[in-house]
Amino acid sequence: MYTGLDDTARWVLPEVLAEQAARRGDRPWIETTAGERLSFGQAARDADRAAGHFASLGVRPGEPVAVMMAGGLDFVRAWLGLTRLGAVAVLLNTELTGAFLRHQLANCGASLAVVDAARLPAVREAAAAVPGLQRVVVAGDASGGDELPRWDDWRHASPLEGPLPRPQDIACVMYTSGTSGPAKGVLMPHAHCYLYGRGAIESVALGPDDRYYIVLPLFHANGLLMQLAATLIAGCVAVIRPRFSAGAWLDEVRHHRITVTNCLGAVAAFIAARPPTPHDRDHRLRLVMSAPNPPELEAVFRERFGVPEVTSGYGMTEVNIPVWGRLGQRALPGAAGWVYDRCFEVVVADPETDRPVPAGQLGEVLVRPKVPFGFMAGYHAMPEQTVAAWRNLWFHTGDAGTLSADGQLTFVDRIKDCIRRRGENVSATEIEGAVGTLEGVAEVAAYAVPSDIPGGEDEVMLALVPAPGAALEPAAVAAHADRVLPRYARPRYVLMLDALPKTATGKVQRAVLRQRGTDGAWDRERG
Repeated sequence: MYTGLDDTARWVLPEVLAEQAARRGDRPWIETTAGERLSFGQAARDADRAAGHFASLGVRPGEPVAVMMAGGLDFVRAWLGLTRLGAVAVLLNTELTGAFLRHQLANCGASLAVVDAARLPAVREAAAAVPGLQRVVVAGDASGGDELPRWDDWRHASPLEGPLPRPQDIACVMYTSGTSGPAKGVLMPHAHCYLYGRGAIESVALGPDDRYYIVLPLFHANGLLMQLAATLIAGCVAVIRPRFSAGAWLDEVRHHRITVTNCLGAVAAFIAARPPTPHDRDHRLRLVMSAPNPPELEAVFRERFGVPEVTSGYGMTEVNIPVWGRLGQRALPGAAGWVYDRCFEVVVADPETDRPVPAGQLGEVLVRPKVPFGFMAGYHAMPEQTVAAWRNLWFHTGDAGTLSADGQLTFVDRIKDCIRRRGENVSATEIEGAVGTLEGVAEVAAYAVPSDIPGGEDEVMLALVPAPGAALEPAAVAAHADRVLPRYARPRYVLMLDALPKTATGKVQRAVLRQRGTDGAWDRERG
């Protein structure tokens, strides 16, 4: 275990890596399901070279660099190199395309991007409208990208020598969708990134003999910080699968002798939907963390798979994880866990007045930190949104929940017009803006409807009003959406209407649309 575990002055992951390399240099840290391996010592040496490579490209501490790479060792080296240098890693979802990608590249202000060859066409298209992005480094074999610098050149760079970043320095930017408008870039200090892993270690009692199976994307906080950073701090093995597979899940848990893993959103539902086998209990899993954790899915892990501990948690990119489950304690059915009151304050309040509501009563979840820099530093280049979120010195999550008298938080629903699909938060406004570019669309509203998979989060539905005289077919609308939206944001249902329900002030009533359900809608899964 890292010797600076609770010393907030040492909450810097590059310092953790340096210590682990010195203490257990030859011990394995990362394995991938493709057979790659990286020890603590090699990871530290690679981080120094990657940092030196970025420095040779002109990157300076505090400068943003966009990273759009799959979750393998190259991603890890780029992330470690940027944090070692003290630069800001802007971690982009690898499925971003079109306006979504253009916005994030422009907003972050990066002049350099490191991109997988498979993502190069999308980045090149977006970069044409983002003049600030001046250089692209490509990882892998890129058709037509021979003129570009190669990421693999980090191997020949001189290792960086210089000071480590401080806990208050910004380590990375991750983008998260909000109630309206484009996605917001969350400025994440080093201490904030560290605290995700520190909280996980305490919640799941992670130790040096554990083996953590990571199937969630590394460009999000859960996979990268709650899991991978936790293994770094604890000094144990991380087994990374770049893309989740329900069919491979149990076989890989067994083959890699996994002891701990996380499920987020629909991941647990997809695992539960697999047909039972005689080998369901043939594994070493001691704990599954599942968020959310509905009782029916918790029962599958405990009873069918025989997992002794099933816990949950609640958090977001902005606020870290202020609520964790506890080993040996069964939370209330559906509850996320208990407030992590050593590091956070959490209240449930009236969303109009910010006054706390009585225990058990529904309200908005508000959070603030009790440790320095264990929280976001704001939204990048969006000061008005930052101030609005921090009204009355509480961060307003936009989530509805209840808080029991003993500090258990239960997430109930989203107050925000944000859709949760396949582990991603999707802004309804961004979907509407992209789909509205199709000729013949007069008005469009995007909103969430329940998935028909138990515990499977949301499906995206569109209600669309054609322009006068336009002959729009739902399948054509869906095909256009597939061209302009990331896969996780694409609609399953399309409903054609003469008019959208609106308030007296002209605001679309998405709640009315949700209540109507999917009756009469075109369903891409049924044609």
